[in-house]
Amino acid sequence: MVAWLFARTAGSRFVMRIEDLDPAASDATVADGQLDDLAALGLDWDEPVVWQHEHRERYDAAIAALEDAGLTYPCFCTRREIQQAGVAPHGPAPEGAYPGTCRDLSPAERARRQAEGRPAALRVRADATRVRIVDRLRGPVEVEVDDLVVRRNDGVVAYNLAVVVDDAGQGVGEVVRGDDLLLSSPRQSFLARLLGLPPVDYAHVPLVLGPDGKRLAKRDGAVTLSDRVALGESPGAVRSRLAASLGLCGPGESVSMAQLAERFDPARLPTEPWVLSAS
Repeated sequence: MVAWLFARTAGSRFVMRIEDLDPAASDATVADGQLDDLAALGLDWDEPVVWQHEHRERYDAAIAALEDAGLTYPCFCTRREIQQAGVAPHGPAPEGAYPGTCRDLSPAERARRQAEGRPAALRVRADATRVRIVDRLRGPVEVEVDDLVVRRNDGVVAYNLAVVVDDAGQGVGEVVRGDDLLLSSPRQSFLARLLGLPPVDYAHVPLVLGPDGKRLAKRDGAVTLSDRVALGESPGAVRSRLAASLGLCGPGESVSMAQLAERFDPARLPTEPWVLSAS
C-alpha cells in the first residue's frame, strides 16, 4: 500500500513483479492469490506482471558480463562456515557478510574442493568498496559491500542480482519496501554500477510485527487477507486498519485508496514498526 501511495501521488507508474526465481520452490497459485488480495484492497498496477522465472536469460547475460570482466570467482563455503569465520568490517554490513575465504584460492585449491564434491556459488569481487545511498525516509546509509553471491550453489540466480536487472528492465526509478532490506540497498546499488545500469532511489518503511515483536508471519495466526475475511473482516476494514497504522485515518474509519492518496505525506510516515494485535 505504501509503495502504491508513493507512486500514485508522484504521478508515476506502479509496477508489479513476482519474485519466483526458483520455480521448484514457488507456487503460482499462491502468487495469484496475493495479486487478488492486493486488487481486493484497492491496488492497481501498470503493465503486465513480471514473473522472474520467465527471464532467466537476462540474468544469465548479466552474470556473463561480470565473468567476462573478471569480476567473479567460485565460492565453496557453506553458510555455517561463513558464520563461523566472523567478519570485522569497517562499519555496518549486512548480516552474514562474506569474509573472502575463497577469493584468492589457487587453481589447485579450487580443484581440490571440486573433487570433494562441493558445489560452488559465484561471487562478485567487491574489494571492500564502501557504497553510500540516501534513503528518502532513513537518510544517508553507507556500508562496506562484501563479495556478494550472484548465483547460488544450486544454480539459481541470486535475489540481489535479479532485482537489479529487473528494476532496470521495468524502468523502476524508486523502490519502496520494508526496512529489513535497508542494508541490501548499497549492495544492489553497487551491482547496478558494475553492470552499467541506472541507479534507483529507495524508501524503506517500518515492518508490521506480530505480538511477539518479530516479523509478522503465519505463526501469528490470521495474517493473510483471506484469513481476515474468514473471521468476518472485509477487505475494506483491513485497508482501514493498515491505513490507521500509517496515521492516514482514524480507527474504524472507512477509506478508499483514492482518499488515502489525497492524505498521503511521506514526511509524516511512522518511523517505528506497527505491532498487529492478536484480535
